[in-house]
Amino acid sequence: MGWIHKSKLLFFALLFPLLAVCDEHQPLSKIAIHNTIFALNEQAYIKASPDVLGLGGQSTEWVTLNYRNPKPSIDDWIGVFSPANFSASTCPGENKMVNPPFLCSAPIKFQYANFSSQEYTKTGKGYLKLQLINQRSDFSFALFTGGLSNPKLVSVSNKITFADPKAPVYPRLALGKTWNEMTVTWTSGYGMEGDAFVEWGVKGFALVRSLAGTLTFDRNTMCGAPARTVGWRDPGFIHTSFLRDLWPNTEYIYKLGHRLHNGSTIESQVYKFKTAPYPGQNSVQRVVIFGDMGKAEADGSNEYNNFQPGSLNTTKQIIQDLKNIDLVFHIGDICYANGYLSQWDQFTSQIEPIASTVPYMIASGNHERDWPNSGSFYGTMDSGGECGVLAQTMFYVPAENREKFWYSVDYGMFRFCIANSELDWRKGTEQYDFIEHCLASVDRQKQPWLIFIAHRVLGYSSADFYVAEGSFEEPMGREDLQILWQKFKVDLALYGHVHNYERTCPIYQNVCTRKEKDYYKGSLNGTIHAVVGGGGASLAEFAPINTTWSIFKDHDFGFVKLTAFDHSNLLFEYKKSSDGQVYDSFKISRDYRDILACAVDSCSPTTLAS
Repeated sequence: MGWIHKSKLLFFALLFPLLAVCDEHQPLSKIAIHNTIFALNEQAYIKASPDVLGLGGQSTEWVTLNYRNPKPSIDDWIGVFSPANFSASTCPGENKMVNPPFLCSAPIKFQYANFSSQEYTKTGKGYLKLQLINQRSDFSFALFTGGLSNPKLVSVSNKITFADPKAPVYPRLALGKTWNEMTVTWTSGYGMEGDAFVEWGVKGFALVRSLAGTLTFDRNTMCGAPARTVGWRDPGFIHTSFLRDLWPNTEYIYKLGHRLHNGSTIESQVYKFKTAPYPGQNSVQRVVIFGDMGKAEADGSNEYNNFQPGSLNTTKQIIQDLKNIDLVFHIGDICYANGYLSQWDQFTSQIEPIASTVPYMIASGNHERDWPNSGSFYGTMDSGGECGVLAQTMFYVPAENREKFWYSVDYGMFRFCIANSELDWRKGTEQYDFIEHCLASVDRQKQPWLIFIAHRVLGYSSADFYVAEGSFEEPMGREDLQILWQKFKVDLALYGHVHNYERTCPIYQNVCTRKEKDYYKGSLNGTIHAVVGGGGASLAEFAPINTTWSIFKDHDFGFVKLTAFDHSNLLFEYKKSSDGQVYDSFKISRDYRDILACAVDSCSPTTLAS
């Protein structure tokens, strides 16, 4: 590492100051990388093996680290850096009067040196296995002492790389703007040096190629720090292809590809998916919904305050039941990157077995969108400076305007109306008009199950922070929307943001419209609200208060599964992420005429003339 020329103490002011983000638990935010002091020790070392990963086409591999520090400490740690050269040459900066820091890029993950070597503080020698994913560049490992707040760089390893670091990876399926369209989005290191495509078709028939559009963005697209400073990492290129005129209920195979200008072709492994039923089709249809999952590392790294302990369990349970799942909604707070862009790659790798097989639809949450003076409804710094760019680019949704990120989805007997709680939803706004049109335009004879989705709780929640405000909801949440839910007989309204599970009775204007708890026959006369924000991030507390409308609460990680058996029967199940078992459920049974019937405030008043 010739760029480190002296083992004496060096300290430089950070050229772009790191702003604190609202979520203090982002593990990488605890590393004050700009405070790094160089204390290289010739007797220290860190060695990584193997040198080349993914020789068999794998996008995930394990590496082994051996290291030594002659002056070990309990707070020594190892950072994984990518690109491998994380020196001053990578730092942004144009003001020649101000010296940039020698380290200006956060690691993509870290682990304490004594994690798997209990004798480390005595012997100074350690051994560690870490999992790496293909992220379009090489890697190096650095041994630090001094803890996370005052890091001192002791030694830097050799470089390692994937055999093809640019390979197309982590496909994400999503429903298109019509029921018979599927979109495929993926990430690669191949930009304008060739054409991206998806080769797809029904097995046994000739495959066709559909070209893909390619997007990327630069540091200046970010709204603030850390996304445009220590958290910045080149996102590579994000490609999306549209597979149209699909047959319903049919299994298709597909693979990602890049035809380069030199004539060579790069292709991924073969994946498969099943197409959607046609609107109104009377068949069993199964949908999983959760929010606030985040990501975690299989090797135990990047953990701080045990922030997202449930995310791997939620992912695992969905994968195990994938043959019985047709569609997934992750309703906001996707990976909690909070401005550390490398985490989006980590997340798409984590969900690849799911998202490459069934449509993985997302909603916008505060940790994707919110940033001061960026147009978000809330002026918090929860996105870490991303201000929606990562979510809107990394995942496709069938929105008319990706920046607004509200959209509708038709899937068989379901109509989903997905709102963006980070933009204004109140009466008189463009989003309110969208919500009204989405709810009003569905043909309930064909699609009887009408579902409203938003990240923040625009309905009902007993979370302590809502109760402290005396609202039981996001302030101004349901005041305008409940008129629409009631008028158009919305069956279910589902939310994240609150990291627990809670279900209400069918309710309208704070009053339960049905007394039953687990079986509803006929008209609901109101909407059942459920908070399903226990996908994986640290749990939220309930207030010590019991309301008449709260039917079931659970302070644990979990997700919801909806099963429409036919036009008249819907099963709602809440499952824990720890074991996949059902802990709360109810069933709705009704006829079409029950939807047509009037409920409170849902029909116009009659007169003698009528």
